[in-house]
Amino acid sequence: MNITTFTAGPIDANNYLLTDGDEAILIDCSEVKPEILDSISNKNLRYILLTHGHFDHVLGINEMRAKTGAKVLIDKEDIQRMNESADIMRTFGVQNVETPKADGFINNGDTINFGNTTIKIISTPGHTQGSVCYFVNGNLFSGDTLFKGSVGRCDLPGGNFQKLSDSIKNNLFNLDENTIVYPGHGPKTTIGYEKKYNEII
Repeated sequence: MNITTFTAGPIDANNYLLTDGDEAILIDCSEVKPEILDSISNKNLRYILLTHGHFDHVLGINEMRAKTGAKVLIDKEDIQRMNESADIMRTFGVQNVETPKADGFINNGDTINFGNTTIKIISTPGHTQGSVCYFVNGNLFSGDTLFKGSVGRCDLPGGNFQKLSDSIKNNLFNLDENTIVYPGHGPKTTIGYEKKYNEII
């Protein structure tokens, strides 16, 4: 499995392209960048997996689905957050934004297969009600739950710091310390590093 990072969208979110053979998965889709399309030109993009529904992680999903036929999956608890995306963009002066739509839902403990790779869903509410992380082959795609030396903000609708802290301590920190963490913004880190140096939680 190969991992390629694309920084995209209005707040420089990390979008991750996972490829295995001729199949691919995209984790979050902030916008449809030519570089992403070039990288999947000879691949079957099976799914766009969303870590949560905030606008800066979902604005590209409708266009990407139209171009690739990929199915968009999200935790149902974050549908409301995703539905707010177009209204939020209008506050930034961006008009005619189509509301992003999902094709199905994921749940804690579900697995998704592509190529010879299996992705496991880990529910991590706190940044939003329906935040999830994706664990695959010793790699964790943490969305806005866990950053290097920090955590996702909890002052937006649906945020709850105690739930976020519990999600990280009880779920993510039980993973192997060598697990590489690919966050929704900023540089990657490891579970071991965060257990030792992350003072916020």
